[in-house]
Amino acid sequence: MESVNLVPYLVVGPVAGILALVYAFLKAGMINKADAGTDRMKEISGYIREGAMAFLGREYRVLAIFVVIVAVLLAFANSGMHDSSWVVGISFVVGATCSALAGFFGMRVATAANVRTAAAARQGLNPALKIAFSGGAVMGMSVVGLATLGLGILFWIYSYLWDFQGQETMTVINTITGFSLGASSIALFARVGGGIYTKAADVGADLVGKVEAGIPED
Repeated sequence: MESVNLVPYLVVGPVAGILALVYAFLKAGMINKADAGTDRMKEISGYIREGAMAFLGREYRVLAIFVVIVAVLLAFANSGMHDSSWVVGISFVVGATCSALAGFFGMRVATAANVRTAAAARQGLNPALKIAFSGGAVMGMSVVGLATLGLGILFWIYSYLWDFQGQETMTVINTITGFSLGASSIALFARVGGGIYTKAADVGADLVGKVEAGIPED
C-alpha cells in the first residue's frame, strides 16, 4: 500500500498558530496606541497592572513546581509502555508553558485595555466597545495560536520520532495528549487562583470606597 505524505498536513497547524499570534500582536499594538486618558487614569491603571502582574508572577512560580513534579510522574508512569512513551512528560511541560504564556499575554493586554476602554468611553459607546473587544480578541487568538502552534510542532516532531504508521499511530496520539493535560492544568489553577485574587481586590475596593470615600456599596 502506498504511503501518504503527511508533511503538507503537518504544516497547517503551526502556520495557523503563527497567523493567529501575528493577528494578536497587531491587535495588541493597536490597543497600546490608543489614548490612555488623563494622568490620574494612567496612575490608577499602573497600580492595577502592577498588582495583577505581581500576582501572576507569584502564581506561576508556584505552578512551575507542580508542573515539574507532574511531568516527572507522567514520564515515569508511561516509560516502557508499548503504546505510549516517557516523552508524554515533555508534552505536559510544553502544554503548560503555552497555557502560561497565553495567560501572561492576556493579562498584559487586559491591564492595558481597561484604562483605554474607560478613556474611549468618554467619546461614546462604540469606541469603548472596539477597544474592549480587541482586548478580548488578543487573549482568544493567543490561546488558539499557542495551542495550534504547540500541538502542530509536537505532532511534527513525534511523527518523525516514530513512523506515523500502524501501531505507532497510537503512540504518537497517546504521547501528545500530555499537551492538553498540561494546558488544562495551568488554565484550571489560573482560573481558581485568579478568582480568589479578584474577589479579594473587589472586597478591598468596596471597603476603601465605603470607609474612606463614603461611597454607598450599592
